[in-house]
Amino acid sequence: MGSSANLEAAIERLQNAEKQSRLAGEVAATRQAVTEILELCFQAKDWKSLNDQILILSKKRGQLKQAVTAMVQQAMQYIDQTPDIETRIELIKTLNNVSAGKIFVEIERARLIKKLAKIKEEQGLIAEAADLMQEVAVETFGAMAKTEKIAFILEQVRLCLDRQDYVRAQILSRKISPRVFNVDTSKDGVTFVFSDISRYYSHNNEYLEICRCYKSIYEIPAVKEDPAQWTQVTVRLHLVTPLILVLILQTVLMDWFYNAGPEENLLVPGTLLKQLVTMEVVTWTSLWDSYKEEFDSEKNLLGGSLVDKAAEDLRQRVIEHNILVVSKYYSRITVKRLAELLCLSVPETEKHLSEMVVSKALIAKIDRPMGVVSFQVAKDSNDILNSWSSNLEKLLDLVEKSCHQIHKETMVHKAALKV
Repeated sequence: MGSSANLEAAIERLQNAEKQSRLAGEVAATRQAVTEILELCFQAKDWKSLNDQILILSKKRGQLKQAVTAMVQQAMQYIDQTPDIETRIELIKTLNNVSAGKIFVEIERARLIKKLAKIKEEQGLIAEAADLMQEVAVETFGAMAKTEKIAFILEQVRLCLDRQDYVRAQILSRKISPRVFNVDTSKDGVTFVFSDISRYYSHNNEYLEICRCYKSIYEIPAVKEDPAQWTQVTVRLHLVTPLILVLILQTVLMDWFYNAGPEENLLVPGTLLKQLVTMEVVTWTSLWDSYKEEFDSEKNLLGGSLVDKAAEDLRQRVIEHNILVVSKYYSRITVKRLAELLCLSVPETEKHLSEMVVSKALIAKIDRPMGVVSFQVAKDSNDILNSWSSNLEKLLDLVEKSCHQIHKETMVHKAALKV
């Protein structure tokens, strides 16, 4: 009881000193008075009085901005020393209320909300944590370090992905340019976490974007120069598998892959890449036997059940590659022979062929009664007339040259007879 009375008496004396310095406009004295009041409450472990004093002092008439800033910064140091989670949350909420709407403590408020969101996440309240983080638009904070802004936005994106809000995650991710990751973050003490970099694209099975994500990570100077860094990123696993799924359409990335660097780990699947870019039919059964073990060992690559989806997509890409190769060498082929080349049944062959025709990746016609596939391009009337005109022009040119040669030979023969 005596200690409580002593605390109240000490706080009252400091409040009188704070009032006099505040009314006189003395910044240093006011800051010292408010911080000493908070320190007294902290030393006494009276957390309720600490919260009350923060609210009371911040609402004083004509309270100086510098005093409020010093008070918030001082109280933030006590958060990690609270005895339990309820007291910690209460202190953070009090500081949030004090700093709300005040530009001069916007950075502190952002850090407080991040701490509160972390607590909510640990409690399993992902949605609440995401909502808290989305309340803060750090991209408008002029005083906050650029790297801290990036880390905050990345945390917003991660929480949106955790709550499966992929649309909002995409919107937030557009606030960051990939070029910002090339800066040196060591001086700001901020570390970017790239482990979830491709989760959004993995959700939509966008393998090309997954590949670009990990390609960008590998090209960051801090990652590329440190073997431990790019080994942790597992460039080979994260880059190659998505790459081979879109290889038919993206040869630019393939060229980068071959020239990525001297690290031999990056070149392990090179034979598979060569098979897919060469205009030759790839036998799926033998190819899968060679790479099945590698796919099985990459269960954490794209997240859970998506590994099976990735393997199925690879098979789909190989089938499409083989059909395109056949269309280059054949104008007509039987469905049975095409099925043998693709290692598929006739119904499966017709299915994949039809899907490619519908998606306009290929021009083909199936004559089912005859069992023949034609890869000839259908010509309209204008193309046919142009073809006839071209053929007639070539024919007339050939006739003219022949007549000229005959006339020349005749003249030479007559001249020889006269001699």
